[in-house]
Amino acid sequence: QVQLVESGGGLVQPGGSLRLSCAASGFTFRSYSMSWYRQAPGKERELVASITSAGLSRNYADSVKGRFTISRDNAKNTVYLQMSSLKPEDTAVYYCNAAKYILRRMEYWGKGTLVTVSS
Repeated sequence: QVQLVESGGGLVQPGGSLRLSCAASGFTFRSYSMSWYRQAPGKERELVASITSAGLSRNYADSVKGRFTISRDNAKNTVYLQMSSLKPEDTAVYYCNAAKYILRRMEYWGKGTLVTVSS
């Protein structure tokens, strides 16, 4: 079965760092683009960062540019999100997403991991 399992979330102080991981299984990971989304209480889900299947191109939301870095290791079927200089507004549940297009969009979602930035 397809699985995307996020880990690494937790409580951090403003200015701190955290690295999220998403372990994938049950599909051909190297054929999928990978993304991190987040959703804060009372707000809509937003795309945080994405990386193409071969890891050659990356995109970030303006709010996290210069602070977050997305990367992937296709040999380990894992995608990462390194978060630095964290702010309270980064507090959200972070979700891992895998997607590819064959006639139509196909995607998988993880269950999320909570990141809380607070003193």
